[in-house]
Amino acid sequence: MILYGPPGAGKDTITSELTRIRKDFALYRRLKAGPGRTRGYRLTTTDHIEDLSRAGNLLYRNARYDAEYAIDRQGITALVDDGRIPVLHMGQVVGVDAAAAFPLRWIRVLLWCPLNVTESRSTGRKDKDVDARVKVWHETREDVLAHEAEPWTLTLRTDRLSPTESANAIIDAVATTASAEIRNVREFVG
Repeated sequence: MILYGPPGAGKDTITSELTRIRKDFALYRRLKAGPGRTRGYRLTTTDHIEDLSRAGNLLYRNARYDAEYAIDRQGITALVDDGRIPVLHMGQVVGVDAAAAFPLRWIRVLLWCPLNVTESRSTGRKDKDVDARVKVWHETREDVLAHEAEPWTLTLRTDRLSPTESANAIIDAVATTASAEIRNVREFVG
């Protein structure tokens, strides 16, 4: 399961709802080196991320919010070997494609909310970097529009659906083995 979307689109909230409804869903905790939020990550160093990269053990790495993030093969493998469905949070389409190279049947979910919702949610959870998150919302929108031909299994507007409705739509996509297809993302993200 890959949840892609801007800050405040509900990746954490929907993942919590997925894991509440079905215990086989599990958040894949990305590696993180740097400042900022620590919940939901496996903290490490940039040297460790570089070592994993040189050894070919990373699917994707990126820098944002003055930190470096990485998706490692071993972390996904550990969840799968434990009988879990990994839920990855992504903020770049290129990262979605890189993670999807791992040999699983991935459900690709584009989560979206308007800018004012991102601002409100970020302020409401007392993020210290609201301006940076607003900037990333704009970058995410540009990223989606630059990759209009990217296939998505689902597109969900989290300002219109509750977390439970969103989680149930994702669970239905898993159960029906829904396939990814090109969608009208220009209209979807406004």
